[in-house]
Amino acid sequence: MSEQVPPPANDPWKGLRGVMAGTLILEAIVVLLALPVVADVGGGVTWFSGTYLVVLSVLMILGAGVQRKPWAIPFNLGLQVLLLAGVFIHLSIGVIGVVFLAVWAFILVLRSDVQRRMDAGLLPSQRMGTKP
Repeated sequence: MSEQVPPPANDPWKGLRGVMAGTLILEAIVVLLALPVVADVGGGVTWFSGTYLVVLSVLMILGAGVQRKPWAIPFNLGLQVLLLAGVFIHLSIGVIGVVFLAVWAFILVLRSDVQRRMDAGLLPSQRMGTKP
């Protein structure tokens, strides 16, 4: 007989959504802080590069508020692709993109680990009624 896995008492995704929202806010700040680098080292901020970076930062800030939506993770990863495409503006933007791509890869690993533990009934809130 297979034992039913109890649902978690607490929402295990709440903390992960907070991490993703915080990462997007941090990423938006870093992108905006890259504007002076592009201005001084990259030959100046053009209308295209300035608009691209500011709009990307605004999308990241707005994206932090939609982490409960089912399309949030594809949206977040799409922002990473746009950030990586910023290498054509300046190499420093591409480096920022690679760093945050590694952060998002780690977040996805954490997400899959939480899902695996939840499916197996190993989350602490799923074991509250059992004694070790």
